[in-house]
Amino acid sequence: MANAVNPAIIEALVFWYPAFLFSTCFHEAAHAWAASRGGDSTASDAGLLTLSPLPHLKRTPVGLLIGPLLTAVTSGWAMGWASAPYSRSWAERYPRRAAWMAAAGPAANLIIAGVALALIAAGLAAGRFQAPPSANLDCLALPAQAFAASALTVFAAKMLSVVCVLNVLLAAFNLIPLPPLDGAAVVSLLLPHTLANRWRDLIAQPTMGLLGMLVAFRFGSVLSGPLLSMLLAVLYPGQYAS
Repeated sequence: MANAVNPAIIEALVFWYPAFLFSTCFHEAAHAWAASRGGDSTASDAGLLTLSPLPHLKRTPVGLLIGPLLTAVTSGWAMGWASAPYSRSWAERYPRRAAWMAAAGPAANLIIAGVALALIAAGLAAGRFQAPPSANLDCLALPAQAFAASALTVFAAKMLSVVCVLNVLLAAFNLIPLPPLDGAAVVSLLLPHTLANRWRDLIAQPTMGLLGMLVAFRFGSVLSGPLLSMLLAVLYPGQYAS
């Protein structure tokens, strides 16, 4: 008799992977939109100014399909990567526009997270959701007792929780100020012109990109606890205080 499939794997494939795919495509489409508005049509010409996953999957099949599915099966959550091309000569000519292009990706994730958080709050106010006895990264709310038998409410509570937490994590991770993450370019918006030029020259070094990925993956996981606490403080002020 075949062994039953691990429920965590099913949840990862039903909730985490679709949420990751949509959120990452939205992130990359935002990069393409901001670049196009700033005068660089490279990403839009490549067909990436869209929420359809197909052009994004075609460009980054390992990061958007293989990697997330592997982490879903092995870890119970889905994570991967993607990218949107841009003209380096355009970025060098218009560095601030390039920095705004970089900021557009995390901003898109924060918009998605904000919408999901607002819908959770609306569900709580309407009495369809209730606070969980103990919250975690995929459970910011549970169906209220009167709606516990509603498959739609159960699905909505879970999916909105995953979408909200995932997008907050994606935004925070991408804003780490090290290349090749978006935060490295965003930093230049906060610096005087001369320092911004020096910073851009520094982060363009190949070794900085390697160092950035090592640091980000080593310490990125420490963001999850504080960010979860922040979301709980917004939804349930004082209820989960330690």
